[in-house]
Amino acid sequence: MTRQILTAKDISEICGISESKAYQIIRKLNEELEKAGYLTFRGRVSRAFFYERMYGMKND
Repeated sequence: MTRQILTAKDISEICGISESKAYQIIRKLNEELEKAGYLTFRGRVSRAFFYERMYGMKND
């Protein structure tokens, strides 16, 4: 079963970027989710939302 939450380490490996840059991306995505009324976790982001915003596609 695939985890539904990504960490900065996961995002850094997926995108080939540093973990500090991954944390910046997570903060930005979580701000968007909070504005839309969703609950967020510091340092983690929804896998589905990440793929939707980063690549314009839904992750299966």
